[in-house]
Amino acid sequence: MAKISFYLFEKSPERQVESTCRLCRKILRQNASIWLHCPDQALQQQLDERLWSFDASSFLPHGIDQPNAPICISSGLPATSDWIVFNFNNQALEQASQFSHIIEVIENDEQAKQTGREKFRAYRTSGIVPHMFKL
Repeated sequence: MAKISFYLFEKSPERQVESTCRLCRKILRQNASIWLHCPDQALQQQLDERLWSFDASSFLPHGIDQPNAPICISSGLPATSDWIVFNFNNQALEQASQFSHIIEVIENDEQAKQTGREKFRAYRTSGIVPHMFKL
């Protein structure tokens, strides 16, 4: 059964890309592989650029459509279940049960929150109870 975590920025104005980089840095310390499922080309570019410059002491190792990189940015989904998947799609992942952990980052913005609520309901409807972290 997949674990699904929602990170909801209720008070913080932090952008989704910044939050993702912060979470990626933390997850990489645990030697986990991260898949940033991102169908939007412009957002892929923002993630790519920010991952290069996020940490002053080192960049976060990543690549676009490079499944051998510790962080893979891709419009597709990974072929194996051993990835932590960040979902930047506007809908819940129908294949949620195929992955060990899915992360949804929701900005402090009304449109983002509405999309987040729809995703949350979709996961619950599929029988998965998401965990919510309010920041």
